[in-house]
Amino acid sequence: MPGRRYSFEVNRVSTAPPPVLFRLESDGSLWADWAKPLIWQSRWARRGDDGRVGAVREVGLWPVLLRERTVEYESDRRHVYTFDGSGPVRDYRAEVTFTPNAAGGTDLRWTGSFEPRIPGTGELAKFALRSVIGFLASRLAKAGGTAH
Repeated sequence: MPGRRYSFEVNRVSTAPPPVLFRLESDGSLWADWAKPLIWQSRWARRGDDGRVGAVREVGLWPVLLRERTVEYESDRRHVYTFDGSGPVRDYRAEVTFTPNAAGGTDLRWTGSFEPRIPGTGELAKFALRSVIGFLASRLAKAGGTAH
């Protein structure tokens, strides 16, 4: 029987256009370039169809590398991924959307939902994941502004 589902949302604005941010976020080999000091290593574990649906990236710092599988991919607009294998929570699903804004930049929205692996830890896991994603979204928005 499924447990309670938790979710969070992080929003950022970048001066970079959507294609720049999308490439940085969806390319598993680029995370170590922009996500430090949280992500020191990033690579493709499985490239799939040019990094699209079915591709698996590994991010983190050995020996702790999270595997994330792309499950939906709309070039320059939307990237959806799940944890591939074990992760800190169960049934994690994240969606990152890149919407052009009137200033010529991008409104970045990063959401996540999951079930806690250990009963009673949902709020703590939500706080931790939202904090990590908030940090990553800020780094991505900033890196995109310098990458184009």
